[in-house]
Amino acid sequence: MSNPKTILHELLGEHQYPESEARYNVTPGQTSAVVIVGEDDSRCLTNMQWGLVPSWLKKPTTDHRMINARVETVGEKPAFRESVAHRRCLVPADGFYEWRKSAGGNQPYLIRLNKGAPFGFAGLWDRWRGSDGHVLKTFTILTTVANALVEPIHKRMPVILDRQQRDAWLLPWAGPEGIRQFCDPFPALAMETIPVSTYVNNPAHDSVKCVEAVPLSGRQTLF
Repeated sequence: MSNPKTILHELLGEHQYPESEARYNVTPGQTSAVVIVGEDDSRCLTNMQWGLVPSWLKKPTTDHRMINARVETVGEKPAFRESVAHRRCLVPADGFYEWRKSAGGNQPYLIRLNKGAPFGFAGLWDRWRGSDGHVLKTFTILTTVANALVEPIHKRMPVILDRQQRDAWLLPWAGPEGIRQFCDPFPALAMETIPVSTYVNNPAHDSVKCVEAVPLSGRQTLF
């Protein structure tokens, strides 16, 4: 979320929300801003850890944290069933990273909408409460099959929602047919890929350097 003001205005409109710092490299286990529906049915911004921990789990561990969920089957999985029904969210973003395997090492790419337009990932969240009263809020991002642009880099991609889909995603659960409308990948023509340096490979690196384009070495190409 390199431009939080623009992204959050896109997802929250005129709703009040706290200021957020720019982020260039959010990795699993870290905290990120997500948009949920509050008790008054209005959208609000809150911080959660990336890696969903089901509320019924006796003790959360890193082994049980699910960073992604397949949109095609998420409604069938016990770990996500309650969240699909009652705890959907939007994860604000203006890009994501994937790594293309090659003989010379994995090449990272920044993948985003054309001109860096803001968007939201389809997400689910949950609230785990310990016996001592400690509350842990976590989220996961839904994935689907990759479109023609992303497929040479990775076989799957996050579910990216346009404005109409965002409204529909945050509606209450309406059975399996309600999920099918979100299974198609975002149109490839509306997206672009940018090769970036391996600087982004380090989770501790979170600066504009992560998103700076670099030339591809040798004969490495996408298509």
